[in-house]
Amino acid sequence: MRRFTNGTRRHYACSMVLALTLSTFLAFRSDAQSPQSEDVKPVPLFTGSAGFVTSFDGGEAHLGPIASPVLLIPLNKRWLLETRATFESDMVQEPGLSGFHGKVAKAVDYAQLDFVANPYLTVTVGRFLTPFGIFNERLYPVWIRNLQTDPLILPIGIGPSNASTGAMLRGGFKAHPQFDINYAVYFSALSTASPADSDRLAGGRAGIFVPHVRLEIGGSFQHLLQQERSNSFGFHAIWQPPAWPLDIRAEYAHSQRGSGYWVESAYRLSQLAFFHNEMRRVQLVARMQRFIAGILASDSLPAVNTKKFEFGLNYYFIDGLKGIGSYGRQFSADGNKNVWTLGLTYRFVLPLGHAGSE
Repeated sequence: MRRFTNGTRRHYACSMVLALTLSTFLAFRSDAQSPQSEDVKPVPLFTGSAGFVTSFDGGEAHLGPIASPVLLIPLNKRWLLETRATFESDMVQEPGLSGFHGKVAKAVDYAQLDFVANPYLTVTVGRFLTPFGIFNERLYPVWIRNLQTDPLILPIGIGPSNASTGAMLRGGFKAHPQFDINYAVYFSALSTASPADSDRLAGGRAGIFVPHVRLEIGGSFQHLLQQERSNSFGFHAIWQPPAWPLDIRAEYAHSQRGSGYWVESAYRLSQLAFFHNEMRRVQLVARMQRFIAGILASDSLPAVNTKKFEFGLNYYFIDGLKGIGSYGRQFSADGNKNVWTLGLTYRFVLPLGHAGSE
């Protein structure tokens, strides 16, 4: 998986990329870095994100504190253990009680062992984020996403708990001087142990990245090996024009439980010369999406056809600390409603030791 970022937008790195980058960097040290090259002793890394997001969904207030710590433990030059947990709550006002109340939900998002076989292949076993589309793996954490609401089609292809239990092969290589190819293939076994449940399925994702225009396009395919044994497929695109601080992201997904798309753009106001000092930390975001209900029912997808438009503003106080706000309008046969969000998100990185030579 390739990271799309530049010097002014380092916050778009996802935890999976950080893990693979860490393991590769600590495993190999270039001779050009020092006259006498030495092996570097890897150290564990504690990272993750936290946030507090207030939303008003159809007029009902929700308070949403969330923390998602990530632990990366290099076992040696080629092995890496990584895991992420999530602690969150949806606090609402209950009749007859004062204030907001809610329970803390706890989940292990992934717990996997990675083996870096070579520069083109990493083998993963355990519980891993299902690589269907791009949002679940790359954009899900609160400090990465531009808008705090989930896309309507997000549950398609990622299983009951957003993760798979099994094995995965992934990597990338330069197929041509003008473009690279990244890929992921995986198999998941059936698990009914909630909240670490998963479906029995197999699938893959592949993408083509063109560096000089900073464009990736790709597709996903998945076959469910249980129940109705149906197929799901999707397409994704990411474009960051080199000349502008602009992100354009889009996904389409189709399954028997529903289909739809989302298109999102985010523009950083760093090129406005007159307001450069005041506005360079501001990012404007817009998203349009549509969902079409399928022939099979799903508890995690809308029951009827739905459209949604959202507009947001993000302010980056420092690298890792972001203020967020957005407004959305949802249209469906179940009724139209407004959705407001307001909050703060924070990313942290803490090495658990000092790197040294072995």
